[in-house]
Amino acid sequence: MSTTTAAADPVARLDAALGDPGEGGRVAAEADAGERFPAEACARLDAAGLAAYYVPVAHGGRLDDHEVLLRLLRTVARRDVTAAVAHAKTYLGAAPVWVAADRPQARTVAAAVLAGDPVGWALSEPDHGADLLNGACTAAPQPGGYRLTGVKWPVNNATRADLLTVLARTGDGGARGHSLFLFDKAAAPAGSWRELPKVATHGIRGADISGVEFTGADVPASARIGAEGTGVETVLRALQLTRTMCASLSLGAGEHALRLTARFVAGRVIQRRPLIERPFHASVLGRAAAHLAAVEAATIVACRGIHSLTAELSVLSAVTKALAPTLVDSVLADLAELLGARSFLTGVHEHGAFQKLRRDHQVVAIFDGSTPVNRAGLVQQFPRLVRGWVSRGADPGGLREAVQERTPPRPLDTGALTLLSRRGCSVVQSLPDLAATLTGAPAALATALCGDLDELHARMALARPAARPAMVAYELAAAYELGFAAAASLHLWAAGQDRHRGEPLWEDALWLRAALQALRSRIAATLRLPQPPAADDDERLAHVVADAARTGAPVTPFGDPVPGAPGGR
Repeated sequence: MSTTTAAADPVARLDAALGDPGEGGRVAAEADAGERFPAEACARLDAAGLAAYYVPVAHGGRLDDHEVLLRLLRTVARRDVTAAVAHAKTYLGAAPVWVAADRPQARTVAAAVLAGDPVGWALSEPDHGADLLNGACTAAPQPGGYRLTGVKWPVNNATRADLLTVLARTGDGGARGHSLFLFDKAAAPAGSWRELPKVATHGIRGADISGVEFTGADVPASARIGAEGTGVETVLRALQLTRTMCASLSLGAGEHALRLTARFVAGRVIQRRPLIERPFHASVLGRAAAHLAAVEAATIVACRGIHSLTAELSVLSAVTKALAPTLVDSVLADLAELLGARSFLTGVHEHGAFQKLRRDHQVVAIFDGSTPVNRAGLVQQFPRLVRGWVSRGADPGGLREAVQERTPPRPLDTGALTLLSRRGCSVVQSLPDLAATLTGAPAALATALCGDLDELHARMALARPAARPAMVAYELAAAYELGFAAAASLHLWAAGQDRHRGEPLWEDALWLRAALQALRSRIAATLRLPQPPAADDDERLAHVVADAARTGAPVTPFGDPVPGAPGGR
């Protein structure tokens, strides 16, 4: 658990400020049914000061630890993913400013965010989507500035935000043909832009998913963020931060679903026996918990790596952004099978929370670059990853900090963000050395995992980077994500086993063994290798999770308690 007291922990304070989770769930369900913006939840988040954690300390905010921001956003998402998406979009919209803006621009945006004003990120276009290099929105140079023309759609907070960071073409195209601008609606000439209507969405129904059309909007030269032609590079560097933080939405949704289902399976009695006593139900629940623990481990290491492994973040962010929504979507599908009809009925079983969170979570996979986009980016780094695995190259100091969860990190140096990791991935490449230090079941599992990764890297060496990678390369990228999660789990377990001694999930390395079994099984399926020997850890893990769900205790190895329940805060 946290090394801080509850009173000093910003997550505990936020949880307390948000009030009764049950009442919040009812309000969220009503807003979802009416497709209304989660205004009440966002007002509570504003009052609780969450926006200050979107602004770096250097600019007057409280953001100096992305693991803290991860926990805060996860806390919101485990109550309502729609509210988390609506509010946290400001962090995403402001991230390019923290990466590349000059101090006057940063102060302007920081003041707006700290005042509670939303910020949007206008990247997508109707005909181009994630194809940033072929965007049609233009910023034509003119005396004293630029003239914006074109459409950005769909954009989260396009209507509610007064400030937008806008990527626009300033040249003939290509990597150096775009620039990034800070667009202030209030300062733009009347009639030079218009808001496009909110679009109906399957999930996050209340979020402001709309757009903006520029019809010759003049902006001063001072609105440009960074040098002309650096827009795409700035976006790609900022995406390394935002993609990593998107995993908070998956963790929140997954935790909420796991708690809902665990309570149901433990309390539902059929033929005089609770469902939890049936091997099938316990195994499915335990496997879901194991997958969620693996996502949590990968995300924590990546978030801490923002600070200590910054030069490797092009790998860590791509892996985390592809892994988290993919595995959590799988978790939700498995849990839905246990809930049966309650998984899709509205207004039944805790206000129909499961069907809402499952719909809401489906959008996470396409935020800030879809899963195929992130895997294609990882494929481009295969040669460096293979060389790093063979040489066992790593940054020992940065890795040591990345796996010491809930300890203050070093300050983030945004100048260290690079589009390609020269070193590869320290988390994975240091695994053989870590395996040599372990004993017992973790040692055996780590050794077996090293064998899996030897085979994976041998195949990666044969997959040449290409503008349009072959399907097998995407499969290898998916397997690498699983290997990263497994390595992160082992590193965190080795670093935290003494600190967490006595916690049920940590006894006899329970969560670790279940997570590695689940991950190695998926790696084998992806690479078409023989399945590893079966184990019985899932059923044991299910009973521990069910007990935690009833009492409000953490249901994941690094999670936070839930307030308002016996044993919770």
